Amino acid sequence: MQNKVRIVLVNTSHPGNIGGAARAMKNMGLADLYLVAPKEYPSDEAVSRASGATDILDNAVVVDTLEEALAGCQLVIGTSARERNIPWPLVDPRQAADLVFDEGLVTAFVFGREDRGLTNEELQRCNYHVHIPSVETFSSLNLGAAVQVIAYELRMKTLLMKDAPVVASKWDVPAANVEQIDYLLEHLEKVLVKTEFLDPEMPMQVMTRFRRLFQRSRLDQQEVGMLRGMLTSMEKKMK
Repeated sequence: MQNKVRIVLVNTSHPGNIGGAARAMKNMGLADLYLVAPKEYPSDEAVSRASGATDILDNAVVVDTLEEALAGCQLVIGTSARERNIPWPLVDPRQAADLVFDEGLVTAFVFGREDRGLTNEELQRCNYHVHIPSVETFSSLNLGAAVQVIAYELRMKTLLMKDAPVVASKWDVPAANVEQIDYLLEHLEKVLVKTEFLDPEMPMQVMTRFRRLFQRSRLDQQEVGMLRGMLTSMEKKMK
């Protein structure tokens, strides 16, 4: 399962936290680390904090945008410490681990900045938000500690599933990945503007709600193709 899970750290300020995250990953059998525009990397401090997990750092993928880090992923789970204006499917770390194993999809766990977490826009790219239920009076977790909690739940689920019978895929067509959903949303927005359903000057939160709908529906690749074909047909009729 480890080759289907990637840990994504967004805009990390302190390189020591990258090392701490790498150590937490190696402790629990995870290997794929993606770094989105880290403030300082490579770093001797990251190596020091990794304490033997330097292979994780050596193989880390450094990219400029979250979109690049999520390329090819079919399930995205973002860490969130607070409620948002538009409610999003919310799970705890144990439920998140269940999702990873139940769906068997290429999954990214996304962790935000130390001081302010993920932006609303970044969180909207996630199928689920995961909340670590720490005590309300002291709820802030160090980045490495947050990665450790998630990695631990994934490890425990791995051990539980070790002797379980192999179950055939539940679906006949692979799940859509994040790029395919993005293209579908771009196509839909273009058509909605043409039909005047959507006013680009006052979009409100229409496309955000469509994104939530599609991500919650867990569309497969054929369903995305059908929807895009339908939109193309509508465009032809409008000409």
